[in-house]
Amino acid sequence: VILVQPGEKIPIDGVVVEGASVLDTAALTGESVPRQIGTGEECISGCINLTGVLKLRTTKAFEESTVSKILELVENAGANKSRSEKFISRFARIYTPAVCLSALALAVLPPVVSALMGGDPMFSRWLYRALTFLVASCPCALVISIPLSFFAGIGGAGKMGVLVKGANYLEALAKVQTVVLDKTGTLTQGVFEVAKVYSEKETPQRLIELAAHAEIATSHPIGKSLQRAFGGELDRHRVAEIQQHSGSGITAMVDGTPVAVGNARLMTQLGIPYTSCADAGTLVYVALDGQFAGTIVIADSVKPTATQAIAQLQRVGVKRCVMLTGDNRAAALQIADTLNITEVHSDLLPGDKVTAVEQLLSQKEARSTLAFLGDGVNDAPVLSRADVGIAMGAMGSDAAIEAADVVLMDDDPLKLVTAVRIAKKCVAIVRQNIVFAIAVKLLSLVLVAVGAAGMWLAIFADVGVMVLAVLNAIRAMFYKM
Repeated sequence: VILVQPGEKIPIDGVVVEGASVLDTAALTGESVPRQIGTGEECISGCINLTGVLKLRTTKAFEESTVSKILELVENAGANKSRSEKFISRFARIYTPAVCLSALALAVLPPVVSALMGGDPMFSRWLYRALTFLVASCPCALVISIPLSFFAGIGGAGKMGVLVKGANYLEALAKVQTVVLDKTGTLTQGVFEVAKVYSEKETPQRLIELAAHAEIATSHPIGKSLQRAFGGELDRHRVAEIQQHSGSGITAMVDGTPVAVGNARLMTQLGIPYTSCADAGTLVYVALDGQFAGTIVIADSVKPTATQAIAQLQRVGVKRCVMLTGDNRAAALQIADTLNITEVHSDLLPGDKVTAVEQLLSQKEARSTLAFLGDGVNDAPVLSRADVGIAMGAMGSDAAIEAADVVLMDDDPLKLVTAVRIAKKCVAIVRQNIVFAIAVKLLSLVLVAVGAAGMWLAIFADVGVMVLAVLNAIRAMFYKM
């Protein structure tokens, strides 16, 4: 049996044997609404105990706990992740032996054939031409400009607050056609805010004022959100007879008026008829002097740039946007409708998210990639399994940042669009350099081989093309919004 104090993280899976509390499960399951827990209920490792003291009887060894399973998922998913092979290494396996054998043939075959036919073999001329051929064939432009283009792209992305952990991730990011997004903390703020107020007896502001004062002594996130919504200074002298109803709410005397603030269970316990609400989110019912007064809807708010980010992803070539979340179906659909996301998977645990991404990976086009954007501990296995894992860097968990291939430093989902655009520009510059360098090389090799050009063209094909390719590569450093 272990003791978990308020504010501590639950270290291992177990069952509550004594105490009641509220658990923050957002980092583990993505659920934005804190979970009420009491005696006899199970709780999983990784959750944060917010309010009461809990005694837990552990039910699993550490190696079998939820957090350990997540780490195992990260390791296994990372082993399955494919990496695109570098073009330069594939090209070199063919190009290098081909030009060396061609130069050798150019130095030997024409003199031998000429000597067999009774002519002047001119060994020195063909040897010089073969050496010139080798100079012209030197792949400096490819060897230098291609890595430099990616380095410049990574540097340009860094200036925009997008950290890319390698050139192969930048290349994969340019091919993204499917984007999978977490909800809580990624598309939403991850904090509770008052979304709507339905008042039947008082003005909405007065209803929030009374509810905030009733919650004056609470440390519950919902109570804190009511206090933030009130915005004014709370006066403790106005409040008396505060009584906590575990798992239901709070009753208190505010300005001499009995105020009850809580869920439907509290209204039922107090025998107060109430009007149910169908809005998605956490519903807080308020009663004044034994009479139902209204409903306050508390929900996770969408990030200011999230809608714009989803719209612009389609403009940069993303064909499919999918939202995965551990949150409940109603809350997930509400956010999805706001952001115009048509495909939603809700009530998912970390393992379920990996399974969902596996299915999406099997459905994507062969040459395209899948990117996942998330921030929580529960997102780490999915970040590892996706072709490109993208994590929020400012508020994201350490596990998510460690597992990700790309990190957005200011938690702005619009930076995902920036990252894709930078990647596409960088890859376009790389392709330009490849086509330009190979075209000039082949033309120069043909002209040198037939004797139509000399060392001056070979030097241009080597050094000149390299300089031009490097200057073109530098453009990847500069990005305009």
